[in-house]
Amino acid sequence: DDQDDLKPSFTQGYKPSAAKSAEEYARLDAEDESLARWKASLGITSGTTSRDTSGPKVSVLTLELDSPTLPPGKKLIFNLCDPAAVADLKKNPVTIKEGVEFNVRITFKVNHSIISGVRYIQVVKRAGLKVEKMEQMLGSYGPHPNGDPYIKDFDPEESPSGLLARSGTYNVRSRVVDDDGEVYADWEWCFRLAKEW
Repeated sequence: DDQDDLKPSFTQGYKPSAAKSAEEYARLDAEDESLARWKASLGITSGTTSRDTSGPKVSVLTLELDSPTLPPGKKLIFNLCDPAAVADLKKNPVTIKEGVEFNVRITFKVNHSIISGVRYIQVVKRAGLKVEKMEQMLGSYGPHPNGDPYIKDFDPEESPSGLLARSGTYNVRSRVVDDDGEVYADWEWCFRLAKEW
């Protein structure tokens, strides 16, 4: 069971504040200049109007594996909005070249509300044993003023190499979760390592 591994880590003594709407944040400490700059960075202004809150707070759109070693024109972008594509990711392993630098890029859209302390967590297993856990901070966001998605690039990693690393399939469980433990996306996919992309 991956549930413990997929929980975000917390700083001891830190307690997330109660969730507030964009309108409540806009009215909060309106005379505080530094807070006003922070709110503006989240797309919150005193004229913020009500948004439709019937759908999910966050839509995770794509996950991309990017590497300078990818052949020209080749992209590894996974459409997380298409249930059939997500199901295919779980059944058909993606091929990753061994021993190369790559980074994970995630695209997401904040539909309404303010999200804070959002993280991307992935647990990689091979033959049922955990071989890696990655936890990357996405941050805190409000809806983009133009309705555009946000893009977050994570730190580069290096793929394993060698005969042993190339044998077998790696199963990955990915999750996007916030400080309050609210899960915005949770999916499984798999990859294998090879000598070439």
